Amino acid sequence: MIEEFARFFGSPSNRELVVGSLLEHLYLSLVPLLLGLLLALPLGRLAQQVTRVRALVLGASNVVYTVPSLALFVLIPGIIGTPLLSSINVVIALTLYTAALLVRPVLDALVAVPQHVIAAATAMGYRQGRRFLAVELPLAVPVLVAGVRVASVSNISLVSVGALVGIGGLGRLFTDGFQRDYLFQIGVGIAFTLLLALLIDLLLVAVWRRLTPWARAGQVSAA
Repeated sequence: MIEEFARFFGSPSNRELVVGSLLEHLYLSLVPLLLGLLLALPLGRLAQQVTRVRALVLGASNVVYTVPSLALFVLIPGIIGTPLLSSINVVIALTLYTAALLVRPVLDALVAVPQHVIAAATAMGYRQGRRFLAVELPLAVPVLVAGVRVASVSNISLVSVGALVGIGGLGRLFTDGFQRDYLFQIGVGIAFTLLLALLIDLLLVAVWRRLTPWARAGQVSAA
């Protein structure tokens, strides 16, 4: 195993393939995560504020998430006119999946904000927009981050599927290794994908702790 590891990473072309695929995987995972979150926030807010459209928003997000990823990667170029091998197709598809996955957590996070806190903020003169940004959204972060962590893992996994249409970050190690019947390369792709998912998850936990110092204070007090 060690000899195979040294032989694989001793090749400049293999190192270049792994680094290039890793950077592409990061781009294809994180950009849709950010865009999907930005799209899910207003949709979740709309579902919270207007109960009549809540079922429609949640139903539509469920429908979008059930569309097979490979089919979406192929359909998007035909809809928006991009080249089949453009990374934009994967970014758009994963943005839709992320938004669909996060609408429910955003709604749950906003609903979980205590009503007496909202009433107190209103009594202090906070208008709706300022109250949302300064009070409701920060308090919703703990629940929201849990959904974002799930979405990040989902994105990192789905990016690999893009390799079947020529754009897949670390997924290229799978397809290339399969074509060459080279199991070690496939194993490298799996290992780096898992490692990337773990690192992004740890980063999100660190961000969550940074944004919610009161949560840690509450845990210390409870202990």
